[in-house]
Amino acid sequence: MSAPDLVTDELVLTGRLTTASNATFLAAIGETVVVYKPVAGEAPLWDFPGATLARREVAAYLVSETLGWDVVPRTWLRDGPFGEGMVQLWQEQDRSQHPVDLVPTDHVPAMGWRSVLEGLDQDEQRITLVHEDTPALRRMTVFDAIVNNADRKGDHILAMPGGHRFGVDHGLTFHHEDKLRTILWGWLGEALDDEELDGIGRVLDALDGELGQRLGELLSAQELEALTERCARLRADGHFLAPSGDMPAVPWPLF
Repeated sequence: MSAPDLVTDELVLTGRLTTASNATFLAAIGETVVVYKPVAGEAPLWDFPGATLARREVAAYLVSETLGWDVVPRTWLRDGPFGEGMVQLWQEQDRSQHPVDLVPTDHVPAMGWRSVLEGLDQDEQRITLVHEDTPALRRMTVFDAIVNNADRKGDHILAMPGGHRFGVDHGLTFHHEDKLRTILWGWLGEALDDEELDGIGRVLDALDGELGQRLGELLSAQELEALTERCARLRADGHFLAPSGDMPAVPWPLF
């Protein structure tokens, strides 16, 4: 049996993900399971242009591919039962792994984790938001800085068997203003390593070629210019970003 054509073969809805803020469906193209987010189901936002989230998701995938770190599952635009939308390969994550967690403050692991912030739970007990101290999440943090991700929640990080980590839900990216909101602040101010700096350089170089051309079909000229400037600043500074601007530094809810 031949593999399905993921762009032209029929996309059949099989369910709906009701926890998503925009219309999000589970679907199948042949035997391939995908997520389908139609443009028509995007809720209007006060700070992002309407009917652009699907294109931003595809743009995020293209940047991930250029980095070479496999941060974002394969993502593309195509038609579906509710019109054009973003389609992404479904990932069956390992639910026993928790790359991001809330733990009692006096039980934060001594090694292998980074603390982000502290607060109180419903019983007035102190808790701490922590995330893994791993190369996979470091790379995702660099990716988020490049694409200006305004919505890196804990549940937007998929823990895969074998230790790989995928990032999903990249509709709120590439704004021309600084809008980085993330729960991955554990390396704030620390130096980027050579691999991370090389990745940023690959994106900068590719923006002058095919990547820039493809992103030009998905983003505005102002957003593309801001992307180039972010990459240049990040590489020149050589450190993980700190929060900036008047917006909250973390998304809400955290998960």
